[in-house]
Amino acid sequence: MRGKLWFIGGLAAGFVLGARAGREKYEELVKGARKAWDHPTVQEAAGVAQAQANRLYTEGKERLSHTKVGEKIAGTPSDKAVAASTSSPSSSANNANL
Repeated sequence: MRGKLWFIGGLAAGFVLGARAGREKYEELVKGARKAWDHPTVQEAAGVAQAQANRLYTEGKERLSHTKVGEKIAGTPSDKAVAASTSSPSSSANNANL
């Protein structure tokens, strides 16, 4: 039990001392990160990355819309499902149970 108390006391002391010294280091890191983020080269790279991500998203969305999964997500029935439901009355009953 005594060992646990020493351990907890050490954690508490380390937390207090680390918080005091750590705040200055934290502020230093934040200042450096803001300086780096505000650099024109970084901003340009972020813009290029954003444009590429948007382009890839649009292409993927368009490709997916031409698949059965994309049609299910969009809520439009596929051609096969429409043809199957109109060709036989039993398939319509099966679809109604789904």
